[in-house]
Amino acid sequence: MSFPALTPPLARALAERNYDSPTPVQLAVLADEAAGRDLLVSAQTGSGKTLAYGLAMAKDLLGDAERFERAAAPLALIVAPTRELAMQVQRELAWIYQHAETRVVSCVGGMDPRREQRELAAGAHIVVGTPGRLCDHLRRGRLDISELKAVVLDEADEMLNLGFREDMEFILETTPETRRTLLFSATFPRGIVALAKQYQQQAFRIEVAGDEGGHADIEYRAIRIAPADAEHAVVNVLRFYEAPSALVFCSTRDHVRHLQAALLERGFSVVALSGELTQNERTMALQSLRDGRARVCVATDVAARGIDLPSLDLVIHADLPNDAEVMQHRSGRTGRAGRKGTSVLLVPPARRRRAELLLNLAGVDADWGTAPQADEIRKLDHERMKDVLFTEETTADDLVLAQALLAERSAEDIAAALARLYRARLPSPEDILDPGERSGRPRDDRGRENVRTPRDDGRTSRGDDRPAGPRSKSGKSSPRHGMGEASVWFRANIGRRKNAEARWLLPMICRRGGIDKGDIGAIKIMDTTTEFEISERVAESFAVKIKRPDKEDNIRLEPMAGAPQQQAPSEERSHPPRRESRDSDHRERRDDRPRDKSEFKPRGKPQGERGPKFDDAPSFGKKKHKNKPGHAEPSVTPWPAKGAPGKKPKKKKHRG
Repeated sequence: MSFPALTPPLARALAERNYDSPTPVQLAVLADEAAGRDLLVSAQTGSGKTLAYGLAMAKDLLGDAERFERAAAPLALIVAPTRELAMQVQRELAWIYQHAETRVVSCVGGMDPRREQRELAAGAHIVVGTPGRLCDHLRRGRLDISELKAVVLDEADEMLNLGFREDMEFILETTPETRRTLLFSATFPRGIVALAKQYQQQAFRIEVAGDEGGHADIEYRAIRIAPADAEHAVVNVLRFYEAPSALVFCSTRDHVRHLQAALLERGFSVVALSGELTQNERTMALQSLRDGRARVCVATDVAARGIDLPSLDLVIHADLPNDAEVMQHRSGRTGRAGRKGTSVLLVPPARRRRAELLLNLAGVDADWGTAPQADEIRKLDHERMKDVLFTEETTADDLVLAQALLAERSAEDIAAALARLYRARLPSPEDILDPGERSGRPRDDRGRENVRTPRDDGRTSRGDDRPAGPRSKSGKSSPRHGMGEASVWFRANIGRRKNAEARWLLPMICRRGGIDKGDIGAIKIMDTTTEFEISERVAESFAVKIKRPDKEDNIRLEPMAGAPQQQAPSEERSHPPRRESRDSDHRERRDDRPRDKSEFKPRGKPQGERGPKFDDAPSFGKKKHKNKPGHAEPSVTPWPAKGAPGKKPKKKKHRG
């Protein structure tokens, strides 16, 4: 299916970009029943909406002419929610109308308003801007909209979410009533429907289903990772796909800065994009991606809308999004206009259910698996090296240099040096452990995972009270607590005096070491330290990972030189924590004293010598009922009256 009949300038522009198959939303807005009418369009991001309304309003702007007249008052006004989207729309419309000699001006927040004022004064056919900046130009009389023929509200639902409702209403009320209004939105909430009823006249409603839009060309993959391997997983995914451009989404600005620094350290050409950057910095970052100087962009959700990179083939969700709509907007940066793309979600075990819910709400089927391993990436590097080195033709200068090298070195040495040079420019892949399927663990009769639960004494149990097996001097012990294998002991520098409890120590150990709950045996909580055993199968990798500094806590984990002393279960937590003494020697002498019950004497007098009972005690501050039967007069000395002997005179305060 091809585009309907278009004017020669527009048809020529589409042919130069190889646009021969319109998307569903483009066919809908160009249909005969939609011609010249107000449009209310629902379509997902990445479905070709910019080209759709760019072609739909061509008849209103050009009429039967093939070129615009000299630029004066603008004929079309495009309103977009973000600076990035507005500038991307400006570029799209510029190439669509390039052969019609059009002039497109952008007015966005963060840019120099005086420069925009000069460009508007010089004349424009189409103006693209954000709501706040457009309203500012309208109120100051810098934007002449008397000749306006079409108004487009792009991503209207997002503008409502960002609080631009009053600005949109001001723009629509200011523009001529004879204009044509095209409203594009991903969904139709109540605010959008009310806006359409108030400012559109008999609008033609178009709805494009999500599976028919731009997300049909996106392959979703969900990768299971250990929490400590998130950064390594990003590295391996980038190396595995080797996309010309990739976008990595983080939830916070701090995570963006941290991940950008980590990727730069490993040799990636990477830029950052977040709300704390100035407009000039954001523009330079995007330009470096477009011209190939940077290959990876680490961004927050502020970049989920409005970024259109021609070679963006990969989107990585380093942090899971808040809802399914945000996930689709993130993923919609790739797989646009018929191109294929990949969206990868990194899912730690604690977030798996949330990831499944997001995919289910979005109606997306994702392929679950593990992160690419280092051996797989090296194998792909070998294949790619052959394709890169032998694709170009050999010149005479190349042959002269090759013969000179062969005269001095063997062919094997030259090939090895060539492979070494090729690998040197590539970031090294990381070794990643598979966290394993959660469903593979045994479960009890109630369907819950059979893991340890904290006991009253602070230790953990798997449902049995079997005593610990003998331990060797190396710190390894025989199987215990149902682990079924040997274990290695580790120590944490926190104990009962700092409120250490197994219920939060257990997930902290799993997160820091990238292991599962099933790999942890007994946990012994003492006054100042905590000792715990780890399965020998994962002990080596656990010891390596806990050496990394952790930004969430300052608890130090380290392997023990020897096994802890054997203790009876009743002696591990027989006494409550004692108050620390400044003199450690005194504390040791006090702890060594025999704890016989006879040495503890009761406080106060015996029961028969304690005086009146509490019922006979005076109740100060309460109203006394003297004549009430059953109540004896309290035998207390009354307070002296004012001026009575024995009463200390009130000391006067001297001022001045």
